[in-house]
Amino acid sequence: MRKFMKFNTVSVMTASVAMLGMLGGCGAAPETITTTQTQEVQEAPAVTENADVTTPTTEVTPVETGDTAEYVGEGEIIVFAAASMTETLSELKDVYEAEHPEVTITYNFDSSGTLKTQIQEGADCDLFISAGQKQMNQLDSNASAEVNIEGLDFVDADSRINILENKVTLCVPEENPKNIQTFDDLAEALKGGDILFSMGNADVPVGQYTQKILAYYELDEEELANSGLITYGSNVKEVTTQVSEGSVDAGVIYCTDAYSAGLTIMDYATKDMCGQIIYPAAVLKTANNAEAAQYFLDYLTTDEAMRVFEEVGFSAVK
Repeated sequence: MRKFMKFNTVSVMTASVAMLGMLGGCGAAPETITTTQTQEVQEAPAVTENADVTTPTTEVTPVETGDTAEYVGEGEIIVFAAASMTETLSELKDVYEAEHPEVTITYNFDSSGTLKTQIQEGADCDLFISAGQKQMNQLDSNASAEVNIEGLDFVDADSRINILENKVTLCVPEENPKNIQTFDDLAEALKGGDILFSMGNADVPVGQYTQKILAYYELDEEELANSGLITYGSNVKEVTTQVSEGSVDAGVIYCTDAYSAGLTIMDYATKDMCGQIIYPAAVLKTANNAEAAQYFLDYLTTDEAMRVFEEVGFSAVK
């Protein structure tokens, strides 16, 4: 995290300078001349000490974070973040605002696809955290034209980082009515036509990861949906709710959402099934408060923040 000292305006009094002079031939007593000057300074000046000048002193009032002084900007930070980060980012907001009362964080949680569209259409957003690379790339002029097909240029490339890794999991309702234990069991149940399965829409990352899992098992999603075996959620929270309420027999959600909802994770998808689930984050070029947003993004990479993420199943990107 970048460190800055924040200084208050102070008044600096220069020291008295004594000058001694002898009056030629008259034997007069030495005369002392005192000069006092007041100067306003915005920041601590660089002063070289010498025999004739006293180094001025300034009162410094840094903003404190733990035992480290830092400047973190001020004002409102608008953060668009994937729905799967709702609980963790809400907790971190409380901590950050308590430590930095000059900052207010406003969240907009939804599917990454919906957030991308809102940004593209001009919604105010300082910091975007996506649950997939695709949605971030669609806003990044440095991404391949095959992904950023509209030539959008919203992402500050210098700020973009891969902040977290998540896991795709298979979850079932409490009584597990279809006795689904693994992804292999899920595939067999779908092939047998004896299950109601929930997954995310095709425009949201959790749905795209699930599509890869279905393809891994050579299952035809459209055929399964037309047969009434698949129901959809517009974001991962909707899929999680369907599983929690027992309205479906199984669902694919993130590890973090399973933890938050108190669901038992039956199986984890491997990289071969759907790849690595990386959450990229970036300050936007259209940000109204880019400086404060960058400091908050820096904070989200600290050990303090990572402990909160890890409690619900996130991990640092390796």
